[in-house]
Amino acid sequence: MPIQKKKSLGQHFLHFAHYLQMVVAAAEIQKGERVLEVGPGEGALTAELLARGARVIAVEKDRRLIPLLQEKFAGRNFEVYEADALEFNISNYTDGPYKAVGNIPYYITGALLKKFFSEENRPSLLVFLIQKEVAERIARAKKESILSLSIKAYGEPRYVKTVPAGAFVPPPKVDSAILAVHNISRKNFKDLEQERKFFDLLHKGFGSKRKLLASNLKPLLGERSAELLERAGIQKNARAEDVPLEKWLMLARL
Repeated sequence: MPIQKKKSLGQHFLHFAHYLQMVVAAAEIQKGERVLEVGPGEGALTAELLARGARVIAVEKDRRLIPLLQEKFAGRNFEVYEADALEFNISNYTDGPYKAVGNIPYYITGALLKKFFSEENRPSLLVFLIQKEVAERIARAKKESILSLSIKAYGEPRYVKTVPAGAFVPPPKVDSAILAVHNISRKNFKDLEQERKFFDLLHKGFGSKRKLLASNLKPLLGERSAELLERAGIQKNARAEDVPLEKWLMLARL
Protein backbone atom coordinates (compact mmCIF):
# COMPACT_ATOMS: atom_id res chain seq x y z
CA MET A 1 0.00 0.00 0.00
CA PRO A 2 1.43 3.44 -0.95
CA ILE A 3 2.51 5.61 1.96
CA GLN A 4 0.24 8.61 2.50
CA LYS A 5 2.21 11.84 2.04
CA LYS A 6 2.34 14.13 5.07
CA LYS A 7 1.55 17.80 4.49
CA SER A 8 3.11 18.63 7.85
CA LEU A 9 6.48 17.44 6.52
CA GLY A 10 6.11 19.23 3.19
CA GLN A 11 6.31 15.93 1.29
CA HIS A 12 6.15 16.25 -2.50
CA PHE A 13 8.05 13.34 -4.04
CA LEU A 14 9.78 13.75 -7.40
CA HIS A 15 9.56 10.67 -9.63
CA PHE A 16 10.16 12.17 -13.09
CA ALA A 17 13.44 10.56 -14.26
CA HIS A 18 14.49 13.52 -16.43
CA TYR A 19 14.52 15.94 -13.49
CA LEU A 20 16.05 13.43 -11.07
CA GLN A 21 18.94 12.99 -13.48
CA MET A 22 19.33 16.76 -13.80
CA VAL A 23 19.66 17.06 -10.01
CA VAL A 24 22.37 14.40 -9.96
CA ALA A 25 24.15 15.93 -12.97
CA ALA A 26 24.16 19.32 -11.24
CA ALA A 27 25.83 17.69 -8.23
CA GLU A 28 28.70 16.54 -10.48
CA ILE A 29 28.91 13.19 -8.70
CA GLN A 30 32.15 11.26 -9.03
CA LYS A 31 32.35 7.57 -8.17
CA GLY A 32 33.05 7.04 -4.48
CA GLU A 33 32.07 10.56 -3.38
CA ARG A 34 30.17 10.96 -0.13
CA VAL A 35 26.74 12.55 -0.53
CA LEU A 36 24.42 13.66 2.26
CA GLU A 37 20.86 13.36 0.96
CA VAL A 38 18.24 15.38 2.79
CA GLY A 39 14.76 13.86 2.74
CA PRO A 40 15.15 10.80 0.49
CA GLY A 41 11.42 10.05 0.69
CA GLU A 42 10.74 6.85 -1.23
CA GLY A 43 14.26 6.76 -2.69
CA ALA A 44 13.83 7.94 -6.29
CA LEU A 45 16.71 10.43 -6.10
CA THR A 46 18.71 8.05 -3.91
CA ALA A 47 18.63 5.43 -6.67
CA GLU A 48 20.05 7.93 -9.17
CA LEU A 49 22.82 8.97 -6.76
CA LEU A 50 23.81 5.36 -6.14
CA ALA A 51 23.74 4.64 -9.88
CA ARG A 52 26.38 7.37 -10.31
CA GLY A 53 28.59 5.67 -7.72
CA ALA A 54 27.90 7.95 -4.75
CA ARG A 55 28.17 6.74 -1.15
CA VAL A 56 24.95 8.05 0.33
CA ILE A 57 24.19 9.11 3.89
CA ALA A 58 20.47 9.91 4.00
CA VAL A 59 18.59 11.75 6.73
CA GLU A 60 14.83 11.17 6.82
CA LYS A 61 12.40 12.58 9.39
CA ASP A 62 9.45 10.32 8.49
CA ARG A 63 10.03 7.07 10.38
CA ARG A 64 7.53 5.22 8.16
CA LEU A 65 10.01 5.50 5.27
CA ILE A 66 13.08 4.14 7.08
CA PRO A 67 12.36 0.39 6.67
CA LEU A 68 11.28 0.95 3.06
CA LEU A 69 14.61 2.64 2.27
CA GLN A 70 16.65 0.08 4.19
CA GLU A 71 15.04 -2.77 2.26
CA LYS A 72 15.21 -1.03 -1.11
CA PHE A 73 18.94 -0.24 -0.86
CA ALA A 74 20.19 -3.18 1.21
CA GLY A 75 23.76 -4.10 0.33
CA ARG A 76 24.43 -0.77 -1.41
CA ASN A 77 26.66 2.14 -0.33
CA PHE A 78 23.75 3.56 1.63
CA GLU A 79 23.02 4.54 5.22
CA VAL A 80 19.80 6.13 6.43
CA TYR A 81 19.15 7.86 9.75
CA GLU A 82 15.85 8.94 11.23
CA ALA A 83 16.43 12.57 12.16
CA ASP A 84 15.46 16.16 11.56
CA ALA A 85 17.86 17.55 8.95
CA LEU A 86 18.06 20.82 10.89
CA GLU A 87 19.48 18.94 13.87
CA PHE A 88 21.57 16.33 12.06
CA ASN A 89 25.34 16.64 12.61
CA ILE A 90 27.19 15.26 9.60
CA SER A 91 30.48 15.39 11.52
CA ASN A 92 29.25 12.45 13.63
CA TYR A 93 29.22 10.29 10.50
CA THR A 94 32.05 11.62 8.36
CA ASP A 95 34.81 14.18 8.78
CA GLY A 96 35.75 14.05 5.12
CA PRO A 97 34.49 16.02 2.13
CA TYR A 98 30.92 15.58 0.99
CA LYS A 99 28.17 17.10 -1.14
CA ALA A 100 24.63 17.86 0.00
CA VAL A 101 21.69 17.00 -2.25
CA GLY A 102 17.96 16.90 -1.65
CA ASN A 103 14.36 17.58 -2.54
CA ILE A 104 13.69 19.62 0.57
CA PRO A 105 10.48 20.95 2.16
CA TYR A 106 9.94 24.56 1.13
CA TYR A 107 9.37 25.73 4.69
CA ILE A 108 12.89 24.86 5.90
CA THR A 109 14.83 26.24 2.91
CA GLY A 110 16.33 29.28 4.62
CA ALA A 111 17.10 27.50 7.89
CA LEU A 112 18.67 24.52 6.12
CA LEU A 113 20.90 26.66 3.91
CA LYS A 114 22.02 28.62 6.96
CA LYS A 115 22.80 25.39 8.80
CA PHE A 116 24.96 23.97 6.01
CA PHE A 117 26.91 27.19 5.51
CA SER A 118 27.60 27.55 9.23
CA GLU A 119 28.67 23.92 9.76
CA GLU A 120 32.29 23.32 10.67
CA ASN A 121 32.30 20.57 8.04
CA ARG A 122 30.51 22.29 5.16
CA PRO A 123 29.61 20.57 1.87
CA SER A 124 31.81 21.44 -1.09
CA LEU A 125 28.73 21.68 -3.31
CA LEU A 126 25.02 21.81 -2.56
CA VAL A 127 22.11 20.98 -4.88
CA PHE A 128 18.56 21.43 -3.61
CA LEU A 129 15.12 21.42 -5.16
CA ILE A 130 13.44 24.51 -3.73
CA GLN A 131 10.57 26.86 -4.54
CA LYS A 132 11.17 28.50 -7.93
CA GLU A 133 10.55 32.03 -6.63
CA VAL A 134 13.16 31.57 -3.90
CA ALA A 135 15.73 30.15 -6.34
CA GLU A 136 15.18 33.16 -8.60
CA ARG A 137 15.70 35.57 -5.71
CA ILE A 138 18.97 33.84 -4.86
CA ALA A 139 20.50 33.38 -8.30
CA ARG A 140 18.64 35.44 -10.91
CA ALA A 141 17.25 38.62 -9.37
CA LYS A 142 18.74 41.96 -10.41
CA LYS A 143 18.18 43.29 -6.90
CA GLU A 144 19.91 41.78 -3.89
CA SER A 145 18.23 40.57 -0.69
CA ILE A 146 19.38 39.30 2.68
CA LEU A 147 18.85 35.78 1.37
CA SER A 148 20.80 36.20 -1.88
CA LEU A 149 23.73 37.94 -0.19
CA SER A 150 23.80 35.36 2.61
CA ILE A 151 24.18 32.57 0.03
CA LYS A 152 26.71 34.42 -2.14
CA ALA A 153 28.88 35.13 0.89
CA TYR A 154 29.62 31.40 1.14
CA GLY A 155 29.39 30.11 -2.43
CA GLU A 156 28.39 30.63 -6.04
CA PRO A 157 24.67 29.99 -6.61
CA ARG A 158 23.39 28.81 -9.99
CA TYR A 159 19.82 28.42 -11.17
CA VAL A 160 19.90 25.07 -12.96
CA LYS A 161 16.38 24.28 -14.12
CA THR A 162 12.71 24.95 -13.46
CA VAL A 163 10.80 21.85 -12.34
CA PRO A 164 7.02 22.11 -12.88
CA ALA A 165 4.65 21.31 -10.04
CA GLY A 166 3.20 18.43 -12.06
CA ALA A 167 6.48 16.51 -11.80
CA PHE A 168 5.82 15.88 -8.09
CA VAL A 169 3.45 13.57 -6.22
CA PRO A 170 1.38 15.17 -4.83
CA PRO A 171 1.97 18.35 -6.86
CA PRO A 172 2.74 21.48 -4.81
CA LYS A 173 0.88 24.72 -5.51
CA VAL A 174 3.89 26.34 -7.19
CA ASP A 175 6.78 25.32 -9.44
CA SER A 176 10.18 24.33 -8.06
CA ALA A 177 13.71 24.82 -9.31
CA ILE A 178 17.05 23.07 -9.02
CA LEU A 179 19.51 25.37 -7.25
CA ALA A 180 23.21 24.54 -7.11
CA VAL A 181 25.73 26.34 -4.88
CA HIS A 182 29.35 25.75 -5.87
CA ASN A 183 32.68 26.36 -4.11
CA ILE A 184 31.25 26.62 -0.61
CA SER A 185 33.69 28.04 1.94
CA ARG A 186 34.24 30.75 4.56
CA LYS A 187 37.04 32.39 2.59
CA ASN A 188 35.27 35.77 2.63
CA PHE A 189 35.62 36.01 6.42
CA LYS A 190 38.91 36.09 8.29
CA ASP A 191 37.21 35.26 11.60
CA LEU A 192 33.85 34.88 13.36
CA GLU A 193 33.80 38.53 14.40
CA GLN A 194 33.97 39.70 10.79
CA GLU A 195 31.31 37.17 9.82
CA ARG A 196 28.97 38.45 12.57
CA LYS A 197 29.62 42.05 11.54
CA PHE A 198 28.71 41.22 7.93
CA PHE A 199 25.34 39.81 8.97
CA ASP A 200 24.68 42.66 11.40
CA LEU A 201 25.23 45.07 8.51
CA LEU A 202 22.89 43.09 6.25
CA HIS A 203 20.06 42.96 8.76
CA LYS A 204 20.36 46.65 9.63
CA GLY A 205 20.86 47.66 6.01
CA PHE A 206 17.68 45.93 4.87
CA GLY A 207 15.78 47.05 7.96
CA SER A 208 13.60 49.56 6.12
CA LYS A 209 13.31 49.29 2.34
CA ARG A 210 11.98 52.84 2.05
CA LYS A 211 15.13 54.31 3.58
CA LEU A 212 18.54 54.81 2.05
CA LEU A 213 21.26 52.42 3.20
CA ALA A 214 23.12 55.23 4.99
CA SER A 215 20.06 55.95 7.14
CA ASN A 216 19.49 52.29 7.98
CA LEU A 217 23.12 51.80 8.99
CA LYS A 218 23.57 54.98 11.02
CA PRO A 219 22.39 53.38 14.31
CA LEU A 220 25.03 50.67 13.81
CA LEU A 221 27.91 52.71 12.37
CA GLY A 222 27.24 56.00 14.16
CA GLU A 223 28.65 59.31 12.95
CA ARG A 224 31.22 57.53 10.76
CA SER A 225 28.46 55.99 8.64
CA ALA A 226 28.95 58.27 5.60
CA GLU A 227 32.75 57.97 5.76
CA LEU A 228 32.70 54.16 5.98
CA LEU A 229 30.23 53.82 3.12
CA GLU A 230 32.44 56.03 0.96
CA ARG A 231 35.52 53.96 1.81
CA ALA A 232 33.62 50.81 0.80
CA GLY A 233 32.73 52.40 -2.53
CA ILE A 234 29.02 52.68 -1.74
CA GLN A 235 27.11 55.69 -3.07
CA LYS A 236 25.51 57.86 -0.39
CA ASN A 237 22.10 57.54 -2.07
CA ALA A 238 22.31 53.74 -2.46
CA ARG A 239 19.67 51.37 -1.18
CA ALA A 240 20.59 48.02 0.34
CA GLU A 241 19.20 46.03 -2.59
CA ASP A 242 21.51 47.83 -5.05
CA VAL A 243 24.78 47.06 -3.25
CA PRO A 244 26.71 43.99 -4.50
CA LEU A 245 28.31 41.41 -2.24
CA GLU A 246 31.89 42.66 -2.59
CA LYS A 247 30.97 46.09 -1.19
CA TRP A 248 29.13 44.61 1.78
CA LEU A 249 32.21 42.50 2.47
CA MET A 250 34.46 45.54 2.19
CA LEU A 251 32.26 47.43 4.64
CA ALA A 252 32.45 44.52 7.09
CA ARG A 253 36.26 44.66 6.95
CA LEU A 254 36.49 48.35 7.87
